[in-house]
Amino acid sequence: MTSERYNARDSEPRWQRQWAEKSIFVCKNDDPRPKYYVLEMFPYPSGRIHIGHVRNYTLGDVLARYMRAKGHNVMHPMGWDAFGLPAENAAIERKVAPKAWTYDNIAAMKKQLQSIGLSLDWSREFATCDPGYYKHQQKLFNDFLRAGLAEREKRKINWDPVDMTVLANEQVIDGRGWRSGAVVEQREMNQWVFKITKYSQELLDALDTLDRWPDRVRVMQRNWIGRSEGMLVRFALDPATAPNGDNDLKVFTTRHDTLFGAKFMAIAPDHPLAQAAAAKNPKLAEFIAEAKRHGTAQEIIDTQEKQGFDTGIKAIHPFDPSWKLPVYVANFVLMEYGTGAIFGCPAHDQRDLDFVNKYGLGNTPVVCPEGQDPKTFFITDTAYDGDGRMINSRFLDGMTIEEAKEDVAKRLETEVRGNLPVGERKINFRLRDWGVSRQRYWGCPIPVIHCPKCDVVPVPDADLPVVLPEDVTFDKPGNALDHHPTWKHVSCPKCGGKAQRETDTMDTFVDSAWYFARFTDPWNETAPTTRAIVDRLMPVDQYIGGVEHAILHLLYARFFTRAMKATGHIAYDEPFAGQYTQGMVVHETYQKADGGYVTPAEVKIEAGGNGKRAILLETGEDITIGPIEKMSKSRKNTVDPDDIIATYGADVARWFMLSDSPPDRDVIWSDERVQGASRFVQRLWRLVNESAEIAKMAPASRPASFGADALGLRKAAHGALDKVSSGIERLHFNVCLAHIREFTNALAEVLGRGGTPSPDTAWAVREAAIILVQLFAPMMPHLAEECWQVLGQSGLISEADWPQIERDLLVEDTVTLVVQVNGKKRGDVTVPRVAQNPEIEAAVLSLDAVKLALGGKAVRKVIVVPMRIVNVVG
Repeated sequence: MTSERYNARDSEPRWQRQWAEKSIFVCKNDDPRPKYYVLEMFPYPSGRIHIGHVRNYTLGDVLARYMRAKGHNVMHPMGWDAFGLPAENAAIERKVAPKAWTYDNIAAMKKQLQSIGLSLDWSREFATCDPGYYKHQQKLFNDFLRAGLAEREKRKINWDPVDMTVLANEQVIDGRGWRSGAVVEQREMNQWVFKITKYSQELLDALDTLDRWPDRVRVMQRNWIGRSEGMLVRFALDPATAPNGDNDLKVFTTRHDTLFGAKFMAIAPDHPLAQAAAAKNPKLAEFIAEAKRHGTAQEIIDTQEKQGFDTGIKAIHPFDPSWKLPVYVANFVLMEYGTGAIFGCPAHDQRDLDFVNKYGLGNTPVVCPEGQDPKTFFITDTAYDGDGRMINSRFLDGMTIEEAKEDVAKRLETEVRGNLPVGERKINFRLRDWGVSRQRYWGCPIPVIHCPKCDVVPVPDADLPVVLPEDVTFDKPGNALDHHPTWKHVSCPKCGGKAQRETDTMDTFVDSAWYFARFTDPWNETAPTTRAIVDRLMPVDQYIGGVEHAILHLLYARFFTRAMKATGHIAYDEPFAGQYTQGMVVHETYQKADGGYVTPAEVKIEAGGNGKRAILLETGEDITIGPIEKMSKSRKNTVDPDDIIATYGADVARWFMLSDSPPDRDVIWSDERVQGASRFVQRLWRLVNESAEIAKMAPASRPASFGADALGLRKAAHGALDKVSSGIERLHFNVCLAHIREFTNALAEVLGRGGTPSPDTAWAVREAAIILVQLFAPMMPHLAEECWQVLGQSGLISEADWPQIERDLLVEDTVTLVVQVNGKKRGDVTVPRVAQNPEIEAAVLSLDAVKLALGGKAVRKVIVVPMRIVNVVG
């Protein structure tokens, strides 16, 4: 027998060295076996991995190890999402180069990831800030440009005048830049965009084919794409009130059935009509400026107070020339959606109702719920957005909503004003083209040159990559590339005249929108992909990452595959056949009396009469135990993976992450349950060592027959094998671990009987121990390697085939039937599976519960439903 305790500190580095030396996890592109591509979203090299990384990468690793054992050529690569603002911030704060900061972090985090024992193919590693990577990204940009999938256009943007950069809507907080705190300005600037809207319908329709994606992720994508069917209605403007001779106001609406409930029109602050009116009205101009200062993120629009300014302009109702609607500039209408104008029907839209209640415009209900009396139905503070029949709508009264929509559509399509129909059916999408220009240094340079004579000229493919200069300074606000004395000054590739490079760099979402394809052949120096290889290894069979990336990253990646297909780099449309969003790791928070947070490592938890209490180790003072929250540096409720691995070993951390909660839900960090996982590791170690001693007594050949003990153990082993196999394939890892524990108990029970085992039992124990180790090998690979040697198996378990299930052992000898008396359940009966009806009836009638329910009455008949129910009729 070997060591009584398993020593993770000794074992884990030793097996990691062996895996690396033998290149076990290197995927060969010419391997003839069926491929399986497992990928977790690659990390940003911030300096250290956190415990959430351990969970994320362990999930993928279990699947990768399992599929490798099942005979697949598994590709499980790792890289670094390495561009972005944090590196620039670090450069400014620490006075270091972004490149040096990034690569130092990569080295540190790589060492940490290797300590977890992940079966990663490090030969494919790259960072997106490597010129060898972004050279090909620049090639893709130019290909998209030639294909009409990339364009430069003037866009309204949020401009931070201190940081001197464009901000996304979500980076404007209360009208100020999220980093600088400066009041954000609205500007029009030339920006590079990818034409994702060309694929709006295709991206939406294809969601129905992604049956291995979570439903909630597909719903989030559908909502973001936002397809709506409606009408484009041209409201005429009263000439006496309209500025500059404007004669109509276009509105896209999905509720043209409610036109007779209209009370006002509203336009976005940057709508051309608003700008024209503001030119003659200083107070309106001031209102517009204030609205813009508060930002245009959807979250802001949804939560801020609805405000409007009456322009004095009147719009004419399309069905009644005498009906004039006031036109407001409103802070809740966005130019980016629809036409930047709406008609307000407050009775049936809560936002509109809040608005009219504020400004005293009233409301008229035009849809009445079924069963309500139209004469008494009215709206006060809550809009009605349900189904019903039309009321107060003239020729539409009595119609359903759909009937009314069709009637209105036909009338507006046939009514003509100025040679144009007043209305036309239209499909609208919420999705907007992807703006990829960023005014920062640490990003992929956009490979174009601006020439006064030739305009925009792509950098020739032969001159790629356009490499970032390393001798930049950050002593001035804004983009360091703009300040560089020489980098941006070049000759035009067309005319040879003086020209300038584009100094904007690409949004980092571009870097991660195609990296999965590059992993298939990162050694190709001449092209982004190698067609024969990428078409064989893609799509990713299982992609794993946080739900925070369920919209933008996944949508951009889906667009990119289509754009790469259109430009000849790949043959497929969807990048991820299966997608999984894992939950977060959460932890209690701990606060001192002064409100300051302390880390879990600084706290001792004690059980008290009224529950548990927390004590600060340094001073002994009581600490307030706060709510369970997402781990964050600000709350200090983080756990350092290095500390856990040093104390318990990587396998314990992996087992805990898999066992405590379904993978798609949050897992609550618990020191007690981590200690429980550690105890289970030691139990497995002892059990395998005991089994190894008995295995020495086993005959070399399989016995011709098995007694009850051996047969029972074999059934437990193959039953667990079946359940764990299907559980891993469905990513039900916590369920798999429960089955492993159950099987462990069955083996322990046999071992606990003592005495000299019979040959058939010894053989079954050896088989069971081998299966047990193979079952937990994907979850705890280091322990499994150690146990594999203890059992005398050759080679490494990481290279072993998955055991074969003997299906005959999964058939139960007995069946449990529900017993009813006169249709009411009275109990259960277990009988041999081959039992005939007379035998089943006798067993049922002998039950005390049946006798009691009959109360001495004679049995009229017994109805047996095979394998399910027995009903006794008295």
